[in-house]
Amino acid sequence: MKRICVFCGSSIGARKIYKEQCERLAEAMVSRNIDLVYGGASIGLMGAIADAILERGGEVIGVIPKHLENYEISHKGLTDLVITDDMHERKAKMATLSDGFLALPGGIGTLEELIEIATWQQLCLHQKPTGVLNIDHYYDSLIEFLSHSVKEGFLKEQHLKNLLRSSEAEDLVDQMDYFYRNPDEFLEQKIRIDP
Repeated sequence: MKRICVFCGSSIGARKIYKEQCERLAEAMVSRNIDLVYGGASIGLMGAIADAILERGGEVIGVIPKHLENYEISHKGLTDLVITDDMHERKAKMATLSDGFLALPGGIGTLEELIEIATWQQLCLHQKPTGVLNIDHYYDSLIEFLSHSVKEGFLKEQHLKNLLRSSEAEDLVDQMDYFYRNPDEFLEQKIRIDP
């Protein structure tokens, strides 16, 4: 695995643990020679993870749409900054550049990116690992909701299991690397739509 796409907030969050865990994630990635693909901003957790990777000698590719370049204050110190026409092109470019996807805490935009990429995996549009870094139980409610969806018959248990999760950055990156090298252990090879 050469690159992980990280979805995360353009805000820093209410507690310093979120930024601190960016440092842990950066260490886990750079020590395994994994570079970062992300949304291209210099603010919030987006800027924190980019800076942490760069400080450790890793490469960072930012992808930002034209209409957000100034609003999100695009990062000027990246290895590469790709400017897209719109959000759809941004997400497609991030997916193409990445070998896996990881969500740090964030808001609606982060959740939308995570759910879309997990859906693409479910529909066999990619075979790349997807996970959440569940910092201080941030994603517990989401996991509980998805478990409820399984119980109610709207989500297969295997698809929930394919959403990797850990509260520890090192563990999550290791899980993702294993999934990346062994996707057939996790993914169905064809789409099955139950009546």
